[in-house]
Amino acid sequence: MALTGTRKLLNEVIFGTDTPAGKNFDVILIWTILLSVALVMLASIESWSVRHGELFITLEWIFTALFTVEYLTRIYCATDRKAYIFSFYGIVDLLAILPSYLALIFTGATYLMVIRLLRVLRVFRVLKLVRYLSDANLLMRSLWQARRKILVFYASVLVLCIIFGSIMFLVEGPKHGFTSIPTSIYWTIVTITTVGFGDITPHTVLGQTIASMTMLIGYSIIAVPTGIVTAELAHELGKEKTLARCANCGRAGHDADSEFCKHCGYRLEDFEPTSAD
Repeated sequence: MALTGTRKLLNEVIFGTDTPAGKNFDVILIWTILLSVALVMLASIESWSVRHGELFITLEWIFTALFTVEYLTRIYCATDRKAYIFSFYGIVDLLAILPSYLALIFTGATYLMVIRLLRVLRVFRVLKLVRYLSDANLLMRSLWQARRKILVFYASVLVLCIIFGSIMFLVEGPKHGFTSIPTSIYWTIVTITTVGFGDITPHTVLGQTIASMTMLIGYSIIAVPTGIVTAELAHELGKEKTLARCANCGRAGHDADSEFCKHCGYRLEDFEPTSAD
């Protein structure tokens, strides 16, 4: 359904980035998000919270009101309201305002700890910044393309952790801190990732030998997911370099084999591919 009147104007400003008004709206919203997240961080400092508690509460409700108006306006002017509400960014926008209203419901003294935890959820506002970062979209596409390879990799690592964890449980046993197979698997994961908390350590010669093998395996596989994502990033960057720019409206983002502009319908075949903005 085509938008008309006020909904169309608001949609161009809020969801669009090509107009001066849309760009200004995005800049103002980004600064508002950063200030609200900074407020949450400062409010978590006990000495600041004691001295400026009322100011923090007032500012928090101002930010909540602004984000509530923004969220409701997005729903009002969205082309597909249901699609926006249940989209990633729609859920993030809801998480940005929900904690403040939930805190009004849980007003009993026994729920004070719950309210403090809910306040931390306001940090999810920083996720709203993702929609304004084109490079973040490139990274998300690369991760999505590599999802199966990464899933297979982590499944293989999990199998190795189960095997080594079971072996260490048999070799070391509860006497040396390996009280169960899940605990031993936890030790294996900590060792393979080269974190090494040191809360559980092998004491027998055989256990130390297996631990050494686990560490070497960790070093050999830790770079695998990086390589997978890097390959997909290189592929996506290669695709972006072949995107064509429309000479009529100036917008890029077309596939290399596109014949017409997807924005204005102008023919593209006579123009050389260029890098996308």
